[in-house]
Amino acid sequence: MRIAIAVSLIVLAACRGSDDARRTTEFGGPTMGTTWSVKVVIGPGAPSGEERTAIDGAIRDLLARVNALMSTWDPESELSRFNRSDSLEPFPVAPETFEVFRWAVELAAETDGALDVTLAPLVDAWGFGPTGSAITPPDEEMLAQLRDATGVRHLELDPGGRWVRKRRPRVRCDFSALAPGYAADRIVALLAERGITDFLIDVGGELVARGHNETSSPWQVAIERPQAEGRAVARLVPLVDAAIATSGDYRNYREANGERLTHILDPATGRPIRHALASVTVIDALGVRADALATGLMVLGPEKGMALAERLDLPAVFIVRVPDGGFVQRTSPSFDALMRN
Repeated sequence: MRIAIAVSLIVLAACRGSDDARRTTEFGGPTMGTTWSVKVVIGPGAPSGEERTAIDGAIRDLLARVNALMSTWDPESELSRFNRSDSLEPFPVAPETFEVFRWAVELAAETDGALDVTLAPLVDAWGFGPTGSAITPPDEEMLAQLRDATGVRHLELDPGGRWVRKRRPRVRCDFSALAPGYAADRIVALLAERGITDFLIDVGGELVARGHNETSSPWQVAIERPQAEGRAVARLVPLVDAAIATSGDYRNYREANGERLTHILDPATGRPIRHALASVTVIDALGVRADALATGLMVLGPEKGMALAERLDLPAVFIVRVPDGGFVQRTSPSFDALMRN
């Protein structure tokens, strides 16, 4: 679905100072066009090798199901089949798909329309979708035609029948700003059902933490400094029983007619964003919300995004480009309060 772009994991719990009764085991692999990892702290009475194999298999099955339901890169996924349909009749969907549709509608309202899953035709037109790179950017006429079928107002959801209906036949959706965070939340539930209390989940750069690391300290994660090549840390964040997600414009982009175009599109214009905000990181109780809200704030830009973060009482970090080529960090009041606690 999308490549992780801005949060990388740093575990500061090295062997020195760790509790010998607690140690970390890790699962991981590819998913959704990116990677996933789950670090689990185990202690006395730790799961057997057979049990750990079962946990690994259950996580892989869960991620495979989410991908099979929601990938726009898999032509046989449930979402791809919904997108191909021109019917205005109810389209029954799996419980997981319906839940993400519900989140999409709710978070579109919460972000004043900045988070919009119906931008899939525009994503394709700008060369960031499964159809490959566009040869030339869309002109004004094409943009107007494509934008005519965007907006969650063109979706109707029925919880009782668990179906979704298009109000316009050309509506197509892209869940890349929700599915990784949603999948991480599902893994949280899976591990909790097995009695596991201390773990850190990373699905494509969207992280969810529960409990503590093997030194009984908060999990430490790093917000990246925005740069196209290599990795550098902008700041470290202790994470306990929370999710963190970052959206940025500096990894997934392309050049067209001498202009740098990012994959993040503004629903208000149908064009790639062009403001000075390089990345925004959000902390929330849920991965799906952190994932989507980071994208929404990124779309809005440094001023409007910060205003919304303050209105929603969101812990957020904005990394903004300045004219000399450097960056400045701006943090929301809720983030500052969280770091003081």
